[in-house]
Amino acid sequence: MKKVLIIGGGFGGCSSAHLFSELDNWEVTLVEKNNFLGAGVRTYFHCGHPYTFGPRHFLTQNKKVYDFLDKYCPLRNCNEHEFITFVEQDSEFYNYPINMDDIKTMPDYAKINKQLKDCQSSIIKDPKNLEEFWIASVGNILYEKYVKEYNKKMWLVDTNKKIDTFSWSPKGVALKEGSRAAWHTALSAYPVDINGYNSYFDIATKKTNVLLNTTIKEYNLEKKTFLINGDLKKFDVVINSISIDNLFNFDLGKLQYIGRDILRVILPTEFCFPKDVYFVYYAGSDPFTRIVEYKKLTKYKSKHTLIGIETPSNNGQHYPLPFKSAISLAHKYFAKLPSDYYSIGRIGSYQYTVDIDDCIEQSMRIVEAIQNNKSLSYPVPECGGL
Repeated sequence: MKKVLIIGGGFGGCSSAHLFSELDNWEVTLVEKNNFLGAGVRTYFHCGHPYTFGPRHFLTQNKKVYDFLDKYCPLRNCNEHEFITFVEQDSEFYNYPINMDDIKTMPDYAKINKQLKDCQSSIIKDPKNLEEFWIASVGNILYEKYVKEYNKKMWLVDTNKKIDTFSWSPKGVALKEGSRAAWHTALSAYPVDINGYNSYFDIATKKTNVLLNTTIKEYNLEKKTFLINGDLKKFDVVINSISIDNLFNFDLGKLQYIGRDILRVILPTEFCFPKDVYFVYYAGSDPFTRIVEYKKLTKYKSKHTLIGIETPSNNGQHYPLPFKSAISLAHKYFAKLPSDYYSIGRIGSYQYTVDIDDCIEQSMRIVEAIQNNKSLSYPVPECGGL
């Protein structure tokens, strides 16, 4: 009987537990420091209203991953939903990603259009930072309207020149035309169950030894031995979904993250957003970045509506920093991992773009690799289609 230890009970940890528990001759142990599974994707209730820590819709271009989750946690299509953002300079709400139809209605359209043409004729191959990337893509006016203040508050920086990676921010490469649906090229969905993904976490760990309220403080990474609740246990494989620096007692330095504060507000109206708008971005000087109307996702029935107002903070580990120095530090930690260790999920991979679908695919790739006696790179790649 082989043994796998899973550290962290978010989507990455739970999906790994699920897949390993379906294999023959594997004993699965999952350790979670909190008293619940699901991490930031877990559904809670406020005055009867279900909500999550952010919108947490399921988005993927991988049909295999979609079908896997849909089998255990039936999903409802929500591809019709649109993102909008409030642009202070125009005192107006526009579509996001930036849509050409909106640009044509802007009071400074002529200047914007000239800048867009200039961008097409002077492409920068290797922009140095996020500011240069966006200005080169859409011009200074649209950068000022949509990007500048939003990213400064999103990443708690005084200038976007400090953000020196931007592959996670592809929307400036080409303006959107036609469809106003946020993700018309991908599958966008949300669980049918009013409890959201919670039932999946229970299904995924049904055959797993789940230890909640548990933190491992003594271990030997090379020997794969861990002291858990007073018992010294040895494992064959370790799946990590917490910040990788924890495993090495921060000996190379601490990895940095941006957190979130969420203010919940119940409003005396059935709905407060337009029909197909589930959440709204605020690109200006307001301290918050996004407001979510949870009923649009959950389909909860009430004469009132619950919104969540999200403000970036240093509270929690929600978003890895998109700085080359931070990413480089993470990869130094990955390089120290012994064999048969896998670090997954947004936090475990230290990849901002990792989402629910990526967590599931990472788990699939690990199990497939182990079954076929193959090795995987660190961190396990994000979702790219199987």
